[in-house]
Amino acid sequence: MNMKVYVEGGGDNKFLKRLCRRGFNEFFRKAGLEGKMPRIIAGGSRNDVFDDFCTALKNAATDDFVVLLVDAENAVEPQNSVWDHLAKRDGWDRPQAAMCENAHLMVQCMEAWFLADKEALAEFFGKGFNRNALPGNLHIEDIQKKDVMEGL
Repeated sequence: MNMKVYVEGGGDNKFLKRLCRRGFNEFFRKAGLEGKMPRIIAGGSRNDVFDDFCTALKNAATDDFVVLLVDAENAVEPQNSVWDHLAKRDGWDRPQAAMCENAHLMVQCMEAWFLADKEALAEFFGKGFNRNALPGNLHIEDIQKKDVMEGL
């Protein structure tokens, strides 16, 4: 099986998309997928990556598994599926060929991942870094985008 993961991010130029692919490859490698790595396609903007995902899904070979991976952007209501959330938030209808497992959500915003390692943030920003300005919630997936951005 060939897995292709269409990820939100990477900006609008080849260099930034290459860096985004490299980062996700490292993430998946560290997650234990060495030897069965997916192909990462950095799609840039949220809408662009959705469009690319839909096209790839339509054109997928029988041994292709195509995945959409985007930020949740806000909290997902417990009763909602990923596709329910994307329909409500973005107006995206689930493509006819898509199943539940073809779409996955990251944290509300990518920057929340930085909060998982406050020591690294303090080291990166150095003197004058105000650690107390960061949200205190240990469950970074629950931190609202507004709170992450204000804290950083």
